[in-house]
Amino acid sequence: MEAYTGFAQVYDQFMEDVPYEDWLNIIHTHLKNEAIEDGLILDLGCGTGTMTRLLADQGYDMIGIDGSEEMLMEAREAEYETDRSRPILYLCQDMREFELYGTVRAIVSICDCMNYMLTKEDLTTVFRLANNYLDPGGIFLFDMNTPYKFREVMGNQTIAENGEGASFIWENYYDAQTGRNEYDLTLFIEQENGLYERVEEVHEQQGYEIHEVKTCAERAGMEFVTVFDAVTLSEPTDQSERLFYLFREKGKTR
Repeated sequence: MEAYTGFAQVYDQFMEDVPYEDWLNIIHTHLKNEAIEDGLILDLGCGTGTMTRLLADQGYDMIGIDGSEEMLMEAREAEYETDRSRPILYLCQDMREFELYGTVRAIVSICDCMNYMLTKEDLTTVFRLANNYLDPGGIFLFDMNTPYKFREVMGNQTIAENGEGASFIWENYYDAQTGRNEYDLTLFIEQENGLYERVEEVHEQQGYEIHEVKTCAERAGMEFVTVFDAVTLSEPTDQSERLFYLFREKGKTR
């Protein structure tokens, strides 16, 4: 059962509380700190393209990659409604196998996309690809849910929400032994004839400790720069729920 198929239709509706503007400020600040104020940026796991479009509005030439064609259809539809001189290029590719035509100045990935890498091997593969497709000294900035959040905040909970034209039931299962988190999602989406279609999806994410993320990145040849709490912007604590990581390309010559 694939993730982000039926959910793509109502993803933005149910993700209205995601602090995209706050995350944009974080990303833009770090890009400017690296003197990256224009040029090509890759949004890896771009989903419906909300952050991709926000960064494009800041003057960056954007590429968005996602493994869900349904999510990219939503992103492309939103892009059609803009009057952008340099349209966003969207590519349907697996994060573990993505290919670009050349290098980019930075890669960003938000909304815990990297947690969908369920093994250290997959995580290392993404880092290796990022290192390959970054300009010399380019940066990879991304967020991840922490094991603490999976264990103590989400746990084995059931969440239900009713929206306009759609409802969902979100059943969460956390395996403390493996650090694996499973979301069983049941959606009820209103169709044009007034009837509701039932859609079921299963999502899995893996929790990683900071040292595990750093080890995977360094195995792939990347250089660790910093990690910080996504809310406080300070050093992580044992109760941080979401962390931002920043790694630098290493190995190419300018």
